[in-house]
Amino acid sequence: MKNGNAKPRLPQGKVGRILFSVVVTVVLGALYFYVSLPAINPHDGDFYTFLVFLCAVYILCVVLTTAGGDLKERLTSSERPKLRDGWNFLKKHCLPVLIALGLVLLAAIIGEIVSMPIFRAGDYQQLMDVQEGSFTEDVAQISFNEIPTLDRTSAEYLGDRQMGTLSDMVSQFEYASDSTQINYQGRPVRVSPIGYADIFKWFANRESGLPAYVVVDMVTQEATVTRLAEGMKYSFSEPLNRNVMRTLRFQYPTMMFATPEFEIDEEGHPWWIAPRLVKTIGLFGGRDIQGAVLLDAVTGESRYYEEVPAWVDTLYAPAILMEQYDYHGTFVHGFFNSIFGQKDVTMTTDGYNYIAMNDDVYMYTGVTSANADQSNLGFLLCNLRTKETHYYVAPGATESAAMSSAQGVVQDLGYVATFPLLLNISGNPTYFIPMKDATNLVKSYAMVNVAQYQIVTTGSTVSDCERAYVEMLSSRGLAQGPGVPDDQTESKGAVAEIRSAVLNGTSWYYVRLEGEDVFYAISAEREQDVIVLNAGDQVTITHPAPTEADGAIVEAYGLTVG
Repeated sequence: MKNGNAKPRLPQGKVGRILFSVVVTVVLGALYFYVSLPAINPHDGDFYTFLVFLCAVYILCVVLTTAGGDLKERLTSSERPKLRDGWNFLKKHCLPVLIALGLVLLAAIIGEIVSMPIFRAGDYQQLMDVQEGSFTEDVAQISFNEIPTLDRTSAEYLGDRQMGTLSDMVSQFEYASDSTQINYQGRPVRVSPIGYADIFKWFANRESGLPAYVVVDMVTQEATVTRLAEGMKYSFSEPLNRNVMRTLRFQYPTMMFATPEFEIDEEGHPWWIAPRLVKTIGLFGGRDIQGAVLLDAVTGESRYYEEVPAWVDTLYAPAILMEQYDYHGTFVHGFFNSIFGQKDVTMTTDGYNYIAMNDDVYMYTGVTSANADQSNLGFLLCNLRTKETHYYVAPGATESAAMSSAQGVVQDLGYVATFPLLLNISGNPTYFIPMKDATNLVKSYAMVNVAQYQIVTTGSTVSDCERAYVEMLSSRGLAQGPGVPDDQTESKGAVAEIRSAVLNGTSWYYVRLEGEDVFYAISAEREQDVIVLNAGDQVTITHPAPTEADGAIVEAYGLTVG
């Protein structure tokens, strides 16, 4: 008869104990790998943690399975056990694993030391190639229908609110709140996948996948939910094998990745862009990007590109670009100068924003001195796809100082300034700052001159704000030309109606042409011929393309009579 109180027997014999320890180590190691997903790569710090975990599990198993041997005998003897007794036991039964553990720890320590900036300051300083540029030549003035009027928080708030209007989706899915700013069909937008509302909703819908993604137009502030013919099977809301990171790890076990970003191509097909992360200095230093894996969010098929397709906008994360410039500016004269003398030491400011140029997305951030005072020395524009980086000398206020200046104008309304976007207005580097209310909705706009941040104007629309800003620049002799955008258009015809008004001390004439409903606002200070216009005169008016945001009034930049 079997004893019901018998305890499970541990494997007996040396071979049995070793086999048992190996099996347990493999099983627990597989579970650890499945959850933590380290790259099988000596440049990945998590890989060393994984190896240490395997060694620790094996050693623990050996100790437990050998409890009836010489260790137990030594510990239960009348003689008090000593530390060396345990060490001798481990050497006797786990020497190969102890050697492997020591080599792993030694490699990690040496790798960390040889990667330290104190020994490799020159290599860190050369991670980023920074070219000086001309702001007025490189940064073209953009028209109102290209200026993003939302920050990330506001865009995601609008996207989440739009999801709430869809009764067939809101009960099963939720807005994912990990949007990416891209250029889509010539428009600055933020795109975000949706996610499963909870684990039960995932179980009910995993066969068909996620049926849509959200697009928020950063100019018009319109949020739309784009439904897919076939659902996205691969996302971060997938808990098992179809999770984005788990899919990438199993397909590319040795490759390290920066955080994948969600994008759509020009046809609206969803993709995950997984930048390949490399360490270029020692074992763990010098983070950089080398190509990317494009993972189809619907099918799970993927391909690695050394040079990504042109429609990909977000290869380099702003954090990596700012880190590389900080190395570039900090170690300009070596490591010790960065601590003691700090001659010519510069660094990025706290924050960044995006600007769209030439069908690419650029990161903007300011550059300040090592003292991090309330003034900038200039600013950077970094291409998020190519890492092409230009530095522009533009002494002036920091972004935080400009935000405080803008908030001071509307302090009675309680609006909060968002992080600025850098624009070229009449040849002047200008902070463009959307102002939000307590519900994260944009209610006003401000423009602050970088060089003279006491020059600040606000307006309920972008065009009103820009008009007042140009007037203020002109009154101080700072406007450099009319500031006509590249995508200007012309309207020709006979004058049907003329109205006038005085705004902030400047005379404005509002001209409507025959057959049109739009009034063209023309400053008498800019175009004096408008003063003598009469109904019936033939004119040619230069202006940006009208947008819905402009309504019935569009500011004109040029007037030709006859």
